[in-house]
Amino acid sequence: MAFSVVVYYLYQNGLINNPNNLKPSNAMAKYITGYLIELSLSVDNLFVIAMIFKAYKIPPQNQHRALFWGIIGAILFRGIVIYLGVFLIQKISWMTYIFGAFLIFTAFKMIMTDPDDEEAAEEKSKKTLSRFLPISANLDGEKFWTIENGKRIATPLFGALLLIEFSDIVFALDSIPAIIAITTDTFLVFSSNIFAILGLRSMYFFLANMLRKFEYLEYSVAAILVFVGLKLMAAHHVVIPEWFSLAFIFLSLLVGVIVSIRKMKKEEAK
Repeated sequence: MAFSVVVYYLYQNGLINNPNNLKPSNAMAKYITGYLIELSLSVDNLFVIAMIFKAYKIPPQNQHRALFWGIIGAILFRGIVIYLGVFLIQKISWMTYIFGAFLIFTAFKMIMTDPDDEEAAEEKSKKTLSRFLPISANLDGEKFWTIENGKRIATPLFGALLLIEFSDIVFALDSIPAIIAITTDTFLVFSSNIFAILGLRSMYFFLANMLRKFEYLEYSVAAILVFVGLKLMAAHHVVIPEWFSLAFIFLSLLVGVIVSIRKMKKEEAK
């Protein structure tokens, strides 16, 4: 969020390419809105990462290296997806309807998916990966490769890293169209996306344990996806003010957190 001040400064002084001729205040508002969207959508990714580590039995002290390289991979892959997404939106006008419909579909799929099914899916992904890549049953510290019976094979940590990278690509397919609904300015799309990822993963060990308790937050994220999807589909017909988008996203997250906390208190009182 602090980077929003930098965004204002860059656009005010013309230090950044500004293809949409955004005013500094408008650019800052779009960055904050995009950041909140990416932050809320990336929360689910944390749960997936936690399940991947659980599937490979990676202890907390060995998870840092996989998270670090996971961030590097996320920056690279999301940069590619952002470029392609912005290119498609700018070149094909009806692509907004495709992206919008996809976001709405993702929202309903998120609500209908059972958490146990997600955990089973990670176990299935682990077994599928092992068919193509020999993975040791033993964790060799923070190494990605080890030697067994004279052969060089991957460690469970490397297997976890590959699944983390793959899951990030899948999540990028949701998050990039969502931020494009706010702006097609490549700098704002990329910076809000990457800073949201960096912020969440730097607090992974705290959030992975805490956010499972906020079970209604998932409904907030689904509501945001539906809103953004509708906004994207209506982009050629209706202009939704930035303040309204920002207010809707903030209130959706706030309601999800408050309802979750109230339920936790009721359960503790029993």
